[in-house]
Amino acid sequence: NRGLCCLHTDLDVGNKNIKYVLAGEGAGTIFAINELTGDIHAMKRLDREEKAEYTLTAQVVNADTDEPLEPPSEFIIKVQDINDNPPQFIEGPYRASVPEMSAVGTPVTRVTATDADDPVYGNSAKLVYSILEGQPYFSVDPNSGKSTIKIALHGMDREMREEYLVVIQAKDMGGHMGGLSGTTTVTVTLTDINDNPPKFSKSLYEFVIPEDLPIEKMGGKVKANDRDIGENAKSTYSIIEGDEQGMFIITTDSQTQEGILRLKKPLDYESKRAYTLKVEATNIRSEPNSGVPFKDTATVKIVVEDSDEPPVFSKPMYLLEVDENASINTVIGTVNARDPDSTGSLVRYFIDRHTDLERQFNINVDNGKITLAKPLDRETDMWHNITVTATEVRNHSQISRAIVAIRVMDINDNAPEFATEYEAFLCENGKPGQVIQTVSAVDKDDPIQGHYFDYRLVPEMLNNPNFTIKNNQDNSISVLAKHDTFRRQKQEMYFLPIIVTDNGNPPMSSTNTLTIRVCGCSKDGIVQSCNVEAYVLPIGLSMGALIAILACIILLLVIVVLFVTLRRHKNEPLIIKDDEDVRENIIRYDDEGGGEEDTEAFDIATLQNPDGINGYLPRKDIKPDLQFMPRAGQHSGPNGVDVDEFINVRLHEADNDPTAPPYDSIQIYGYEGRGSIAGSLSSLETASSDSDQNYDYLREWGPRFRRLGELYSVGESDRET
Repeated sequence: NRGLCCLHTDLDVGNKNIKYVLAGEGAGTIFAINELTGDIHAMKRLDREEKAEYTLTAQVVNADTDEPLEPPSEFIIKVQDINDNPPQFIEGPYRASVPEMSAVGTPVTRVTATDADDPVYGNSAKLVYSILEGQPYFSVDPNSGKSTIKIALHGMDREMREEYLVVIQAKDMGGHMGGLSGTTTVTVTLTDINDNPPKFSKSLYEFVIPEDLPIEKMGGKVKANDRDIGENAKSTYSIIEGDEQGMFIITTDSQTQEGILRLKKPLDYESKRAYTLKVEATNIRSEPNSGVPFKDTATVKIVVEDSDEPPVFSKPMYLLEVDENASINTVIGTVNARDPDSTGSLVRYFIDRHTDLERQFNINVDNGKITLAKPLDRETDMWHNITVTATEVRNHSQISRAIVAIRVMDINDNAPEFATEYEAFLCENGKPGQVIQTVSAVDKDDPIQGHYFDYRLVPEMLNNPNFTIKNNQDNSISVLAKHDTFRRQKQEMYFLPIIVTDNGNPPMSSTNTLTIRVCGCSKDGIVQSCNVEAYVLPIGLSMGALIAILACIILLLVIVVLFVTLRRHKNEPLIIKDDEDVRENIIRYDDEGGGEEDTEAFDIATLQNPDGINGYLPRKDIKPDLQFMPRAGQHSGPNGVDVDEFINVRLHEADNDPTAPPYDSIQIYGYEGRGSIAGSLSSLETASSDSDQNYDYLREWGPRFRRLGELYSVGESDRET
């Protein structure tokens, strides 16, 4: 309720009938006015940072009627600031990094504090920065609006300490007594630079490597440690001295940064037993101002350990030559192997028979001479590749191998022959001198100077009146006709023997026969027929056309025969003719059962399905495949009691009878005896009577008995007749 101000009017001189009225921002809630005196009071604590000023309206009115006595007056109340807000680092805490070994004064990062107090009134918002923790490594500019943290100590080494925690304070009132303050933390990390060289853990490394260590296998490891990290710690290794023969190579393991010493060439204990190498490790990266990269060296001593080595051939591969007509036991060549060990064991030689399945060659186990075991044929196999093994006498497990390639040299042992079985065709209307056939030859031999063939007719054909040959100068000849009077009726085929000779030493020759057929040709010289029978054929029809016509005729005849056969089967009667004597199928029996109650006389299930006994149930919906076989009359046995057998036989025949209509309604009659509604069908009761019976009632029993009634009616009519 602190008084802020006082309002007065000229009407307030002795006038007791007026009052003051306040309106506007905060009137009645934040500010109140004394109606009698015009004094304005604050009803609550004001905060400039929340609202810095208020606009209000005051007016004098009649105390009784509230009528305005003066126009309203507007005024502004400004809230005066006091230092009631401390500085705050909105973005803190901070993290920053700076390269190690940075110079003094190198900026690290900036931090900024804000103060909610009025910056233009007094020093409430004037901030001063200082370091509470982090000295003497870092410094801060106290008077700048944004505090810049800088390096304050020379030679800050990441390898000694990597991270620093700096506490920055911001204080208002210009840092004077009574000011408010706020703090924040800055975590400063020193980043790595390549300021440390690689350093071998030892100055001397010693390795013992067996002489039989395979190529590219590891012989030892060296390592140079680097206190830097990341790319700055990576090094490459190299051999700078002691490996003039190039026996070793050193590589860098990217995971462990170790130098892996490997063999580049095989070691030989007998020729050199120790090596002294100088190995250097060099940083991959270097700082721009450092000049040359950092490096370090170490000495590596290698002692070669003796091993029992297998024999060593003088060559890894031997190339030998032998003539294909060489005789058995001819020496083709020699292989040589020795034991490189200092003890010098004797060596035995063998042929790996997996590479010489035909056992074409032999080898002397003591001196390695390879000899011929079987005759050779270059035209069958030009090359023979065998493997020869050398084994120490004292240690049979020490084996080495060498490839021996044997080339079979050609000799002229094959005569030339026609390249193919030629069959020439000569037109009857051809002209003299026309080329009948071009003939070439082949030779299985392969002379160095190439093939050259000489062609000539056999002596007895030199003066033949029909054909001659002409050399084409390309190892081929052309066979020519001498006249144009060739006729098939006179001679259909000619045989021309030709001798072919090669240019080998000695020359080889063979006689080959060219078959020449005389053919009928068109005007354009196209062969049409070469057979004499062609003259009796109609003009314009070839043998192929006649064969096709004949095949069509035969096919039509076969179709007609099949059609007639099918028609005959289709026209066979499907029912029994009236004039047939069907009475032979009526069986007389003198035994009756007891109706449905009688289950002892016969097996009703058998009568109903006689084929079910054999496990066969015929289909009734299709025509049976079996043809109808005429059956002989079936007569009952003694006393006429074979009803069961009779029904079974008839059912079996009906099931397999394709002519019985309809095909899907074979009727099965259960045996009916005494007690049946239909009564007995037996004729035993009337057998002794000659009286006429009327069987028309059978037709009234339905379709199943209609056929039976027709049969009896026919019998009666026949009897009367």
